[in-house]
Amino acid sequence: MNHVELAIIGAGPAGLSAAIEAASVGVQTIVFDENQQAGGQLFKQIHKFFGSRAHQAGARGIDIGKNLLGQVAASGAEIKLDTVVWGIFEGNKVGVVTNGRNVICKADRILLATGASENVLAFPGWTLPGVMGAGAIQTMVNVHRVLPGKRVLMIGSGNVGLIVSYQLLQAGAEVVALVEAMDRIGGYAVHASKIKRAGTPILIRHTIKEAVGNGKVEQATIVQLNDNGNVIEGTERTLDVDVICMACGLSPLAELAWLAGCRFTDVAPLGGLLPVHDDNMQTSLPGMYVAGDIAGIEEASTAIEEGRLAGIAIAESLGYLTTTDATVKKQAVNDRSEQLRDGPFGITRREAKETLIRRSLET
Repeated sequence: MNHVELAIIGAGPAGLSAAIEAASVGVQTIVFDENQQAGGQLFKQIHKFFGSRAHQAGARGIDIGKNLLGQVAASGAEIKLDTVVWGIFEGNKVGVVTNGRNVICKADRILLATGASENVLAFPGWTLPGVMGAGAIQTMVNVHRVLPGKRVLMIGSGNVGLIVSYQLLQAGAEVVALVEAMDRIGGYAVHASKIKRAGTPILIRHTIKEAVGNGKVEQATIVQLNDNGNVIEGTERTLDVDVICMACGLSPLAELAWLAGCRFTDVAPLGGLLPVHDDNMQTSLPGMYVAGDIAGIEEASTAIEEGRLAGIAIAESLGYLTTTDATVKKQAVNDRSEQLRDGPFGITRREAKETLIRRSLET
C-alpha cells in the first residue's frame, strides 16, 4: 500500500462509482473509508429513487449500494474499511491509519469523495438527549431498526426532512409537526404530499424557539416568523415531543482539500465553500480530483455520475483510456447529469455548477 495509482478517499456513491470506472480498465485503485461498511448514505436510503431508468428510478438506495459494491468487487478495486485518512501532503502523499498502523501512501492520483456533514441549529435546549440530526435518525431507524422516540418534531422541509419524516411514520412514530423557516417547502411536492396525507402539518415560516425537559426532550416550543424572519411574539405553541430532528441542510466535508491546498470558492446553492474543479472534476492541484457532496451538495444520483466522470478522467490521464474512448464515456455521463439537473430544482444547481467550473479557469 506504499504506492498506488489511484487513492480514493470515501466509499460512498461517488467514490465507489469512480473506483468501478477506473479499476475496470486497469487502474490500480484503493478506496479508503473510516466506516465499517462501504456504501455511505445509500444503505440508509430505503426509499425509491426518482429520475429515469438510467438513474435507477424505482430502485431503493440500499439496493443501489449493493449493486455498486458488486461492481467494485468485479472491477478489482480494493476497499479498506476502518481506515482513517488524516492528511494529504506534497507529492500526493496520503497519511492513513489502518489496522492500528500509521502508513504514508504515495498515489499518482487522488480522488476526494468525502461527502458532507449535517448542519445544526442552536436553540435553548438543543443539547438535550432527543435532539439529533436526520442522518442519525436514518441510521437508527433504517440500519439498526431502533425507533428514537414516539413523537417527533421535524425541523426543515428539504427532501431529507420530508423523506425522514415519512420513514419515521412508516416505522410507527408520530411526526407531530414539520416546521420550515422559509415561506415555501424546500423539497419535492411528492414527498410533502405523502406526509400531509398521513396527517403531519407542514408549518412554513415557523421555527423552534426552545426545547425543555428533565434530562431529555419532553416539550418543544415553536413560533411563527414574519416576512423578515423575525419572531412574531404571541404565536408560541408548545408541543409534547420526545424527539427533535434537525434536517437543516448539509455542508461539504472538505477538510482534506483545505489541508492539501486546493483553491476554494463560495457557491451558496451547492453548500457554500467548495474546492474549484474543472469539467473533469480535477481541482486546482494537478492529479487531485473531487466528486460527490464535496464538489457540491446534490443528490446521490448526481454523486454517482460525478464519480463516474472522475474515474473516467483519471483513467484517461494515466493512459488507460484513449482520448477518443474517454470523450465518448464522459459525454454519456454528462448527458445523464444534465437530465438530473433539469426542472425547477435542477436548473439552479446546473447554473451553480457551471459557475464553479468557470471559476476553476480563473487565476
